[in-house]
Amino acid sequence: MNYISKYYLAVLLLIFLLGCDTIKTKKNFPDLRYTHLPTLSLSVSKVEVINKYQPKFKKPNVESEFPILPSIALKNWFNDRLSALGGSDFIRATVLNASVVEVPLKRRDGIRGIFTRDQTERYDAVLSAKIEIFDSLGALKGTVFSKAKNSQTVAEGVTLEKRELIWFNMLEAMMKDLNRSLENQIRKYFKPWLT
Repeated sequence: MNYISKYYLAVLLLIFLLGCDTIKTKKNFPDLRYTHLPTLSLSVSKVEVINKYQPKFKKPNVESEFPILPSIALKNWFNDRLSALGGSDFIRATVLNASVVEVPLKRRDGIRGIFTRDQTERYDAVLSAKIEIFDSLGALKGTVFSKAKNSQTVAEGVTLEKRELIWFNMLEAMMKDLNRSLENQIRKYFKPWLT
């Protein structure tokens, strides 16, 4: 094998090894769907789903690293729970915020720091949504709004698998809060449209 062939082989091996180090393998997490819950059927012509939040792909934001994007989970809720049965009015369901910010935490110094497993990061997550009903001319007839927050710290040395499980559990808890809040508000404030 000549020098050039060895060089290319070494470069290819290095690229492969670097690629293996940066590949993020996600566990098979269940998709957060809400088809097991009763549909909220409304006498409207359509349900328009809008995502006003675009994930940021750089720190401190880490929502794009979640096993399921928070904005997708919220859009799934809109699509699974809201049903249009016909009418002149229409619904606009909007994802307003679906952010997760990583906050570095201070570690202990000295001897104590060596023997202590510190919490090294905190994840602050926010999910918010609004659902509006408009008449056929675009005049607003009703609005409901809900926001869910969750924060979780992780210890130093936590594996990627464990971190993703923490993130999934955070998102699932927030979606349960939003589900309860939005359903209660829809039943209260959208009563004329509920069938």
